[in-house]
Amino acid sequence: MTQVGEGQEAEEATPPVLTVGAPRVGEVLAERYELAEHINDDAAGRQVWQGVDVVLRRPVAVVLRYPGGDSAQEMLQAAVTASRVIHPNLAGVYDAIDEDTRAYVVREWISGEALRELVVDGPLDAERATSIAHAVASAVAAVHATGMVHGNVHPGTVMVADDGRVVLADARATDGDTPDTDVRAIGGILYFALTGHWPHAEVGPSSLPDAVRDGSGAIAAPRMVRAGVPAYLDDLTMDLIDDRLALPSADVLAAELDRLDVAADEPFMVEAGPLRFSAVEEGLPEQPLATRRKLVIGVASLLVIATVGLLLGINALADRGTPEDTAGPGPGVAATTTEQPGGDTPAPAAPKPVALTRDQVRIVDPEGDRRELGDAPLMVDGKRDTAWESDTYKNLPFGDKSGMGVLIKFAEPIDVRSVQVNLSGTGASAELFSGQGDTGSTAAGDRKIVTDYKTRIGEPIENHEATTLTFQGFPEDQKHQYLLVWFTKLPTTSEGKMRLEIQEITVQARG
Repeated sequence: MTQVGEGQEAEEATPPVLTVGAPRVGEVLAERYELAEHINDDAAGRQVWQGVDVVLRRPVAVVLRYPGGDSAQEMLQAAVTASRVIHPNLAGVYDAIDEDTRAYVVREWISGEALRELVVDGPLDAERATSIAHAVASAVAAVHATGMVHGNVHPGTVMVADDGRVVLADARATDGDTPDTDVRAIGGILYFALTGHWPHAEVGPSSLPDAVRDGSGAIAAPRMVRAGVPAYLDDLTMDLIDDRLALPSADVLAAELDRLDVAADEPFMVEAGPLRFSAVEEGLPEQPLATRRKLVIGVASLLVIATVGLLLGINALADRGTPEDTAGPGPGVAATTTEQPGGDTPAPAAPKPVALTRDQVRIVDPEGDRRELGDAPLMVDGKRDTAWESDTYKNLPFGDKSGMGVLIKFAEPIDVRSVQVNLSGTGASAELFSGQGDTGSTAAGDRKIVTDYKTRIGEPIENHEATTLTFQGFPEDQKHQYLLVWFTKLPTTSEGKMRLEIQEITVQARG
């Protein structure tokens, strides 16, 4: 189990801080809190211990700082402030004590895992990610309602208890923190839960893996990183981390996530569509009545907030178009708007999917026995539960081969924006090349393909941590008709085998 301290970057493997008078197992602080086990240290050197309140006989977390006095005032004041807010999704703060040589905060012990540890085994599904973000937004809304800011919303401070309860811990606001920084961090929580990556530039630096980006540094939307992310959740996440768009208040965001935090087969979710949180510019035409009615019904059906003020807020933050007219953003592109804030430059056009037929993909295997060429059409059948499978190999990177590939042949040259390959396992390495023509599905033909296709598109993907590979970096002034996805390292499947399983290949063209 992992318990974080006041800092965002707690590392479970960090050794205890050695100080004069350092605490020891069995020591009783303030004649009440017995130290049972040192858990970890945060980036600021604070020690986190599991302890026991010997009076109430309950487990507690004890966060110690050396020294106390003036240097500990920020920590102590944050604890005093947090203790005034009681909410089921906030870790309770029980005590804050300054002994001059050291200071410590006693808070609720959460038996469970931090979100950053929970995602180690892979990104979460949409329903669970939504549920966690909803709980965090509710906790932040409770903090903001008192006029305070949390200032430390991060995968290390979001705890998921063994009983399923989600708890936000360790408020630590500084002068630079605002309600908006908290809300934007909730967008970061969604992005991390859905992808396993933290958007450094958009939300804040971290030791967690940075978000997936293209050659220009633009962030890839969750749907471009892994399969199965619903469009409404993808749009919401990208809106929250886009600093060009106005943010909702935490309570409005909590209401929207409450609306989405239901079973996926609830009919009203599809009917209502996502709220969009861009600023409504003065002079823009009013949204259609049908769209506004869907939004109001979607939120009001949950009876989260029934005040006139919220209704006015929802009208001000209304969707920029009907759900039927809204397309999900491509990599690095936030939700499509009519105009960019502060100017009249049109937003980038939404990418268009390119349908691939069974005769437009084939396996390229110049060094094998050519027994693995069948079932290639399963890569473009639109189904994630079917896949083309290679043989199982005993050693990396690709058995005794230099690799295998997939040749994609479009009916005519097109302006490609991205190619996405969904696999069943992680750890693959691959590159994307362009070339001219198909020399035939023979060993000699495949060798010529590998020899002739030398124009690399974008950067190679090495030991990819997710199951979705996204290739970008296509020049805007060039069209392509033939592409080769060349794999140089096998992924590891869920059964622990070394095998390449391609579930689906999708291509997007520039709009």
